[in-house]
Amino acid sequence: MTNIINMNIELESIGTIHTQFKEIEGMPIQPTGAKGIKGTIEIKDKYVDGLKDLGDFSHIHLIYLLHKVDGYMLEVKPFMDNDTHGVFATRSPKRPNRIGMSVVKVKKVEGNTIHIENVDILDGTPLLDIKPYVPQLYEDTIDELKIGWFETKHQKAKSQKSDDRFK
Repeated sequence: MTNIINMNIELESIGTIHTQFKEIEGMPIQPTGAKGIKGTIEIKDKYVDGLKDLGDFSHIHLIYLLHKVDGYMLEVKPFMDNDTHGVFATRSPKRPNRIGMSVVKVKKVEGNTIHIENVDILDGTPLLDIKPYVPQLYEDTIDELKIGWFETKHQKAKSQKSDDRFK
């Protein structure tokens, strides 16, 4: 039998993501649809030493707070489909814990600023963490991969833009 632990978790942002996207509507919905779109990350001074050697990586995972999303829905109609799905089978922003995640390209690291590309993130987004993208560690080439309802929809990610469905 599993015990579910109920606790409050407090997180502090390590910086802020800056992009050209001032509104949610019209943004790319995935990094694949944001090819070439530039942005920057401003890291708080107390975390700058943590950037050492980050510029040696071509790509990083950004973990951030979806700060403009209110509430959550357990069943959602995602941008790339007309059917509803459980929120945990989607990348919908209307999640119980408003955590977002993207892989972006690192252009350069200067002081407390990381210059990035392929950005699908709203301007002013609080950054929670950065992790290097290292596919060999995780065996990113999975032999028996299944991607559920995305199987016939994922090609839309390059051109699909967000709308107001998750306001």
